[in-house]
Amino acid sequence: MAMATMAYLTVIALSITAVASDTPAATQYTNHTVGGVSGWFFNTTTNTSSTNYTSWAASQTFNLGDYLIFNTNTNQTVVQTTNDTTYQSCSMDDASNDTFHYGGGSNQFGQAIVIPVPLTSQGTNYFFSDTDDTIQCQQGMAFQIFVNLGLGLPPSLNQPPPPPYVEPPTPSDFPSPPGTVVTTNQQTSGGANLRWEIWDMLFGACLLLAWRGL
Repeated sequence: MAMATMAYLTVIALSITAVASDTPAATQYTNHTVGGVSGWFFNTTTNTSSTNYTSWAASQTFNLGDYLIFNTNTNQTVVQTTNDTTYQSCSMDDASNDTFHYGGGSNQFGQAIVIPVPLTSQGTNYFFSDTDDTIQCQQGMAFQIFVNLGLGLPPSLNQPPPPPYVEPPTPSDFPSPPGTVVTTNQQTSGGANLRWEIWDMLFGACLLLAWRGL
């Protein structure tokens, strides 16, 4: 019984080793041109993609820090997500912060563009084009890949997210400069002194007139 158990564990260990050896060790970062020479295109006349992207992805080994290079034009977009629900819906309508949109937004139809997409999330990643009301995605412009650890993220991609945007202060946010403050006591005291001076002058004049009348 013990020998049988040991033999069973040995078979499992050998199987794991064989599976692990199927993924070659990464020695450098790689740029993967999506679809090879076919690029990332969709034929609206035949409603077909320019190649089978699932088959292309199966022929590649992807690691963190690699790039997917989409040679395409403005008739297609690139959506990257790690959310299977978003991928299955072929839409970004209910997407969250695990989904990124590249391309699109150009006023020039059919303008050639190159879209580099870094692989920064280990595990399953999904890609699709959401153009033409998701028809492109439904008709083959979609694929998934598995991203291995490889060499890990290079410093250029392993950066903290930028701080949140804060609106600059407006002039109303600054306090007004202090003005000249004159206390009520100072005003009252100055007025009282002036009145006493007037009364002194009048009283002195009265005394002078009375003395001359004598």
